[in-house]
Amino acid sequence: MEVKDISKSYGKKEVLQNISFSAGKGECIGLLGGNGSGKSTFLSILAGVQRAGGGEFIHNGVNLLKNSAQRSAVVGYVPQSTPLLEELTAKDNLRLWYDPEDMQHQLKNGVLAMLGIDEFLKVPVRKMSGGMKKRLSIGCAVAHRPEILLLDEPSAALDLLCKERISNYLKEYKSFGGTVILATHDLQELPLCDRMYILKNGVLNPYEYDGDVHRLAGSL
Repeated sequence: MEVKDISKSYGKKEVLQNISFSAGKGECIGLLGGNGSGKSTFLSILAGVQRAGGGEFIHNGVNLLKNSAQRSAVVGYVPQSTPLLEELTAKDNLRLWYDPEDMQHQLKNGVLAMLGIDEFLKVPVRKMSGGMKKRLSIGCAVAHRPEILLLDEPSAALDLLCKERISNYLKEYKSFGGTVILATHDLQELPLCDRMYILKNGVLNPYEYDGDVHRLAGSL
């Protein structure tokens, strides 16, 4: 897949200035940046939630920004907010995305089991912890087996067990050829990334993380 010259402005403020990069199968691209840097805006544009000011999102020769049916088929999106129905249980939310047979298979030895969703199937979303909601959101987002997964700070404010479950799933997703675009603030997620970029003042630049947290903080 390739992102070409994605731009976005709010009035006179350029939030994204000609953002471009490519990613192959099994690759994770890490997006780093301070709060308000435009990471969430960028991912929401790729997901079709917001309109770009310009640019293309190419997959197999198709501009996904212009082809919503193809985008829905190949892209999964997990925003920061919880895209779940609060009054429904985990199981009922899953039913909106999975056919019954596939859901049972995934709960036994598939992605839903790996994410630990089988442990809280009867819990209404409104009574779930943040980690439960995030894992369920990911489980719903990958129901159609997307080739590209967009994740907006998936492990923010989660405990270590939840972070580990999400990390393990992403490693497996990559191993089967999935492409991940990951916006993160979490140092523990950086090893998942094959390449990293810093988004600052609307401009995206490559970044090589060498383990120096102070250098990274200064760059942000």
